Amino acid sequence: MLRLPDNFQHFDEERKEGFLEVYEYKKQGKKVVGIYCSYTPWELIYAAGAIPVSLCGGGSDTITFAETKLPSNLCPMVKSSFGAAASDNCPYFYFSDMVLAETTCDGKKKMYEMLGKLKPVHIMQLPPGRDSNMSLQFWYNEMVRAKEVIEETLGTTITEENLKAAIKLKNRERKAVLDFYKLGMLNPTPLSGYEMSTMVDATEYCFDIEENIKTLQQRTIKAKEEYETIYESKPKKPRILITGCPIGGVRDKIVARVEEMGADVVGLESCSGPREKKDLVDETKDPLWALAEKYLRVSCSVMSPNDERFEALDDFIHNYDVDGVIEVVLHACHTFAIEADMVKDYVMNEKNLPYICITTDYSETDSGQIDTRLEAFIEMIG
Repeated sequence: MLRLPDNFQHFDEERKEGFLEVYEYKKQGKKVVGIYCSYTPWELIYAAGAIPVSLCGGGSDTITFAETKLPSNLCPMVKSSFGAAASDNCPYFYFSDMVLAETTCDGKKKMYEMLGKLKPVHIMQLPPGRDSNMSLQFWYNEMVRAKEVIEETLGTTITEENLKAAIKLKNRERKAVLDFYKLGMLNPTPLSGYEMSTMVDATEYCFDIEENIKTLQQRTIKAKEEYETIYESKPKKPRILITGCPIGGVRDKIVARVEEMGADVVGLESCSGPREKKDLVDETKDPLWALAEKYLRVSCSVMSPNDERFEALDDFIHNYDVDGVIEVVLHACHTFAIEADMVKDYVMNEKNLPYICITTDYSETDSGQIDTRLEAFIEMIG
């Protein structure tokens, strides 16, 4: 029987609203599929007539619960995600009919095994590299298998017609997101990086993709008008690119603080930015093959080698007129931590730009130290 969790009355109003929104969709007979990563093909879920929703944890409030099952020295995003799901604090996991997961980092892989005791979980086996035809063929086979599992689990059929329609719809949303993020190219930018990233994150919890597209397009038009009438003549500020791990759980203590200190965060080279959005799905090819090609190009540090990330950095630095780069690494995120040294060398020695790496978690215990380092960094840029 469909019902709200037993602890529903103890939630804050925002979380209650999230539960009630999904509850209404479920009462209409809608299926919900939870996802955690940029490698997950949203289009397969839309084509199944279901609603995809992001489950990544971004708060510290569920970590204490998670640490009763997980080691304390694990990545905060993994702990937060597991804690929110296992404690029934995440409305989207609570009402999910299944989870479509992927083998990116080791922590998430093992977390998915534990989540499999709570929900049906299908784990797509991501190849560790993208440089060979074997990797693409392997990933295509995983797309085929994911389609079959979604059909079996949800009791539906994904037709080629519906999949092609979902690809076109998701491409339209990607274009809207990219146009929105390109506001950061304006100098000074009419929207803060905090507002841009928060608004794009919110689209992952809005189930009407057409409404998402409309909202993003309207806000982009309005911001361009504001730039011409208000912002264009304003003093310029240091222009900061943030790269590295997803910033959802550290947006307040890094992105917000950078902008409060007088700089503009003009770009996000991360999963919180256009990392997945910058490549569209080829609408002229076999849809499953086109999905495999597109999603294998996502430039996450779990890929080895990961040359595409440095191409993305080059594009950002050039097109967004970047003055300095801040790398965000979450504790125990080994692939980004190792890649950070390569990024530092690339930014400082090839691009001759200031660089700083902030290693942090979702707590507030290091906020003062981070403030001190950020203030010195922005002052150095001038």
